[in-house]
Amino acid sequence: MSLRTTRQREVIAQVIEEAEGPLGVPEIHGRAQQTLPRLGIATVYRTLKLLTEQRQIHAIAVDGESLYERTGQGHHHHFSCERCGRVFTLHVCPVDLPSGTVFAEGFVVRSHEVTLYGLCPACAPGA
Repeated sequence: MSLRTTRQREVIAQVIEEAEGPLGVPEIHGRAQQTLPRLGIATVYRTLKLLTEQRQIHAIAVDGESLYERTGQGHHHHFSCERCGRVFTLHVCPVDLPSGTVFAEGFVVRSHEVTLYGLCPACAPGA
């Protein structure tokens, strides 16, 4: 059974698609409300669940919060600014740890996620 596309779904998906990095629910809601002022938070949650089930987006956890980003970006990591709170997508891997690596204790690596914390360029001293 195919679900029809609604204007709300289109706007929420577009917000996530155009973001520089993963977004939390309040950010998605606020940005989508710029186009759809009457958009309710429950609709955002339902749409995120649907888009996740359809594998158009996925959630990542940063500081215990679920953030959402589009799928299909390939191997990447994140940077969380401790001052402004923004989370950025990094297209470089600071860890040279290929899949299949086996640690002495018997742990076999299948994948990895890294979130770096610090100050983004706009918040760093001298900016």
